[in-house]
Amino acid sequence: MKKAPHELREIAGWMAATDIGFLELRMPGVTVRLERRGEEVVTLDHGQRADAQAEGRANPAGLRPDTVTAGSVGVFLHAHPGATAPFVRTGIEVLAGQTLGLLRIGVLLLPVLASRAGTVAALRAGDGATVGYGAPLVDLHPF
Repeated sequence: MKKAPHELREIAGWMAATDIGFLELRMPGVTVRLERRGEEVVTLDHGQRADAQAEGRANPAGLRPDTVTAGSVGVFLHAHPGATAPFVRTGIEVLAGQTLGLLRIGVLLLPVLASRAGTVAALRAGDGATVGYGAPLVDLHPF
């Protein structure tokens, strides 16, 4: 099911009338991300195909990265609030199950864990970013 531009404008209008700051629509072959910037709602990636984006981030061996996503709505933290150093940085190697960051839900801090061993290719969500369920957080190039 493909959304026509007038339908996306209508969805953006509904979003502007609420306090929603970020909206992601996933459909087969396409992901559309809308974000509120003041009173304006903008498209973040112009509806590029999700698989085309991943191909652009492929590692030299041609393997697509695994993307670790948010398991809930919350605030993504690169480091524990009581620590100064982030859990990971781009380019470091991690083990399966290693903590990549934290998802803060109210006062609760849930670890975001590596799905497999690999190298951190990208931190897709900024420190302190509000994320929704399924939002991409960290890309890992598998070993």
